[in-house]
Amino acid sequence: MHYLSHMAIKAKLKHFLLQLSGKYSHLRKGLRLKHEWYGNDYGGFYLYPNLLNEASLVYSFGIGEDLSFDQAVMARHQCRVYGFDPTPKSIHWVRGQNLPDNFRFFEVGISPKNDLVDFFLPSNPEYVSGSLIEQKNTDSQKVVQVEVKTLETIMTQLGHKHIDVLKMDIEGAEYDVIENILSAQLPITQILIEFHDRCFVDGMLKTKAAVKALKQNGYKVYAVSESFEEVSFIKADVLKAT
Repeated sequence: MHYLSHMAIKAKLKHFLLQLSGKYSHLRKGLRLKHEWYGNDYGGFYLYPNLLNEASLVYSFGIGEDLSFDQAVMARHQCRVYGFDPTPKSIHWVRGQNLPDNFRFFEVGISPKNDLVDFFLPSNPEYVSGSLIEQKNTDSQKVVQVEVKTLETIMTQLGHKHIDVLKMDIEGAEYDVIENILSAQLPITQILIEFHDRCFVDGMLKTKAAVKALKQNGYKVYAVSESFEEVSFIKADVLKAT
């Protein structure tokens, strides 16, 4: 117990020092909200729970072999979660799970277009997550065709006009997708993103540009994980209306 407490203190101190360094100044909180961590250390995100109830809609892109976030949301709020992942290994794993009735899974990826596209599998065969984007963790020789759709198309097909929570862990494809979502002006209250700037030479610039675009469209950062990879945004005007 003492060892775990010591490690937690070290992690928090490292997080604080990195904040002071200015390297992650683009992720400074724009709002102070009481947020909570949903899921395990690997697959979790911070979430503002006060706006969620059993009628809420949650879209979860990038399942891999980890439903801890989705299960935590369903257990607490009894709401519907729609999961999406085109990765062959993930599809096989999800099919083998005993899933609750309020979880629906779709074998498609999110993209700025509706199409069948090349999907790059991970370089390490032990890993699960591939990517629509060729990056340092993928193998350009290991490619499969997968179906992708825009978020607007998915919402239309499912008959949804609003999303309460959009979670994306999509291995570097988030940058193009964010631009597409914002241009479509889709009504989303909370957006939770794992940024994969570590996978690109100019990754930090990509993340800064994405965060800037989200802020310009009314989203504010309210929570950041200790790794600075998982970032939670909320539409500020929704809070004013509650």
